Amino acid sequence: MKYRALGRTGMEVSIIGLGTVKLGRDQGVKYPAAFKIPDDTEARALIDCAKHQGVNLIDTAPAYGNSEQRLGNLLKGQRKDWIICSKVGEEFSSGVSTFNFSKQHAFFSIERSLQRLETDVIDMVLVHSDGNDLDIIHRGEMFGALAELKKQGKIRAYGMSTKTIDGGIKAAALSDLVMVTYNLNEQAEKPVLDYCRDHHKGVLIKKALASGHLDKSAASDPVQASMDFIFQHAAISSAIIGTISQQHLVHNIECALRAYHTCHHGNVHER
Repeated sequence: MKYRALGRTGMEVSIIGLGTVKLGRDQGVKYPAAFKIPDDTEARALIDCAKHQGVNLIDTAPAYGNSEQRLGNLLKGQRKDWIICSKVGEEFSSGVSTFNFSKQHAFFSIERSLQRLETDVIDMVLVHSDGNDLDIIHRGEMFGALAELKKQGKIRAYGMSTKTIDGGIKAAALSDLVMVTYNLNEQAEKPVLDYCRDHHKGVLIKKALASGHLDKSAASDPVQASMDFIFQHAAISSAIIGTISQQHLVHNIECALRAYHTCHHGNVHER
């Protein structure tokens, strides 16, 4: 596995991270095919596979059903092996998302996530934007609360999972990292990546494979084409892959590593 610095956070993350929405939620998702939420045996095997492959970044959120609670149990005894990314601001219940970007909710949500994940500190927390990035930032409540929580040692870094160019750049300017959409189908947020590269901010990529909606006729291996494209950009620390298939995960890692052999940017370490 290869690892990249996550901006100036002091953390080094594997170039592929494991997304866990499918461990806890099968409603209101935009994947092309239905799936069955894995049981504990299957989920543990997936996490063991990721760990064996050198993955050290795992992504979750309160809006991912019971993903946080499951990870609290599944990661027992191996917390030190993982960099956990969770989120704040979005809730999901009975098939419907709701959003709360108040300071009070931020404190409540992080305390709940700490309990669910059975940990004393969450490595990074991202504001789960509803699309109104700048409005959330300008209100100041979320970033203010997360800054306080960082000072208290309850989180190590914070940022935003953004949906707009201006919001992404502003979030990066005011925090440690951003999570943005960037893939063969969607490249509008490239200016955010450029800003983060120039200002040494961490970048995580969501929807790296367009949530399974890539044009499979456009390349002999759309996963390899995606990884080649993504890792051409020096800003990117890690691409989050939300899969419950060990075979799919391993293939993604192999493609990412091949992409890195041809697109080497520095700040890369191998273990």
